[in-house]
Amino acid sequence: MKIDREPYSQFNLVRDMLAAVDVIRTFDPGMVQPTAAEIAATGRLLLTGEGSSRLFPAKSAIMHSRRQGWPCVLHTEAGRQSQEYSLQDWSVLGMSNSGRTAEVIRLFNGLKDAGHQSRYSLTALADSPLEAAAKRGHVLKCGKEGAVAATKSVVEQALFCRGLVEAIAGKPSLVGRLAELAKNVEAALTLAVDPEITSRLAKAGTIYFAGRNDGVAEELTLKTNEITRKRSDYLEGTYAVHGIEEIMQADDVVIWIDPYQESEQKFHDVLVKGVGLSVIAVASRSTMFPTVQIPDSGDLAGFVQLAAGWNLLVETGMALGINVDKPQRARKVGNEFTG
Repeated sequence: MKIDREPYSQFNLVRDMLAAVDVIRTFDPGMVQPTAAEIAATGRLLLTGEGSSRLFPAKSAIMHSRRQGWPCVLHTEAGRQSQEYSLQDWSVLGMSNSGRTAEVIRLFNGLKDAGHQSRYSLTALADSPLEAAAKRGHVLKCGKEGAVAATKSVVEQALFCRGLVEAIAGKPSLVGRLAELAKNVEAALTLAVDPEITSRLAKAGTIYFAGRNDGVAEELTLKTNEITRKRSDYLEGTYAVHGIEEIMQADDVVIWIDPYQESEQKFHDVLVKGVGLSVIAVASRSTMFPTVQIPDSGDLAGFVQLAAGWNLLVETGMALGINVDKPQRARKVGNEFTG
């Protein structure tokens, strides 16, 4: 996806994706400090939301915290299921781009009515129903998304969550790293994609995403529906070779985010040789598959992997002649609160 190449620049979705670069460059990690101090006192944090507002922002932050061995107990769950949990000893961060997501607002209204004191919101719009139900509200700086598929707000939500778990642990690291991350995300967004890869994706019956449970592959699965209008599925870890191959077809494609090197041969034997489908890797190193190679960004790699995935999906949508700004059924707010 090239910044200056028509017809891409006419689409709001592409402009929002590219705007994510400046969102990263100008993000202020200090905005999390008051909330981080209060959450550190409870020692437990539930990150909740629906769809894009939760998948990558929550799961990437949780994975990083667990890799570091930080003591705060972190969990994520969608808003409706969270209503069934006992949360009196937990801090809760509710994320909603619009601030009008019904499941999250109902959770927060219930907590507020029960006298729960540790409720925080993160929205792209100020003065929303979710913010009104929170003890403290945080508002993103990225502005309103121009397309239905959320992109730049996902990046800022993820930066907030990453900064939050770092601050809770007393281990802030984002300051001084954002300029390099922005450069790497821009490189992934503007990387020229091999036309053969685009052709395979455009012809695919189903586009599967494999990878860690860090929100990257799962978020791209959702974006595949919104951008390419194709069937997609998320295959966590190495699930792709643990039975689902029985129903895969030769015209399917598996996009593997940051492959486990020791598992590559098994994927090749089961999926490429056994099923006859294509496996495409997104990684900072060479793999035994056609690879979209991106800059190595260490423990911030998920942001760059996500950008590379967006690039692939936009290329595919354009190849199919799709207006990526206007899904036929998907809505800006999946389930809007009307109470």
